[in-house]
Amino acid sequence: MQILSLNVARIAPLVVNGKQTLSAIRKRPVDGAVDVGPLGLTGDEQADPRYHGGQAKAVYAYPAEHYAFWQTVRAQAQVADWNSPLPFGSMGENLSIEGLLENDAWIGDVLVFPDCELAISEPRYPCSKFNAVMGFNKATKMMVQSGWCGFYLAVRQAGTLSAGQRFEVRPGPREVSIAEVFRAKKPKG
Repeated sequence: MQILSLNVARIAPLVVNGKQTLSAIRKRPVDGAVDVGPLGLTGDEQADPRYHGGQAKAVYAYPAEHYAFWQTVRAQAQVADWNSPLPFGSMGENLSIEGLLENDAWIGDVLVFPDCELAISEPRYPCSKFNAVMGFNKATKMMVQSGWCGFYLAVRQAGTLSAGQRFEVRPGPREVSIAEVFRAKKPKG
């Protein structure tokens, strides 16, 4: 299991359903080590702290294994070329990870990095901003139907993270997985 890309964004205008709003969903990869504190990565912002950020949702991780699906559906929706790769960070994630999917991610499990520890706290529930960055209005619904939501992480031990770092999972109580919590809440799509 490893971080394939480390991504951050500043708050910027985003047009959602014809109206301008502020968002930091358009994450972009960064090089080198980035400090991680109790509220997330240095250089990353959240426009609406009611739904994003805070100690329980300091960092957002998304499995890179789902990227081929999103590239395909964007091409089918005719908002991208079939051969255009979807850059990491496109889901709004801070960590584009490999090797840990929602069914195997349990609330309370801890991702142990060489210099940092992050605890899995809850699934990400998509909103209309996700439709806007994906370029088509069914993206949120497709995330809900697939259950490929990624997950938020709370910082247990501050430190640094960088692309290419490997991590291990230290099991928590293993009572409920991210996939189970996501399905139980049944977010609107």
